[in-house]
Amino acid sequence: MALAGLRSTKGQILVCVARLPSYFPDCSKDPDKRHFTVPAKGGPVPLGQLAPGTYAIALIHDENGNGKLDTFAGIPREGVGFSRNPVLRFGAPSFQSASFAVAGGAVEQDIKLKYFL
Repeated sequence: MALAGLRSTKGQILVCVARLPSYFPDCSKDPDKRHFTVPAKGGPVPLGQLAPGTYAIALIHDENGNGKLDTFAGIPREGVGFSRNPVLRFGAPSFQSASFAVAGGAVEQDIKLKYFL
């Protein structure tokens, strides 16, 4: 996975790699524990080996390092991004609009972070 569009290198990137719609976009309760934190910098972020299947990725640029997405009146104050870069309207995209297949070989997702405030 590669990140683009960071507005700063403050804080961290919260990464969620979900295999089931019920754990997307917040996979903190996913029993497979495919969520982690990386430094806020552009470029590649290795996800490691994923078993074949369908996945969706959700990212939060946690600029203040508090471990969650900060909002104002429901609008994200920090950057968000999703695999396949779906159009964002009201709320997170569906699992289906962000999902991609992993068939055993390397898969690359270029994710552009978006900022609303």
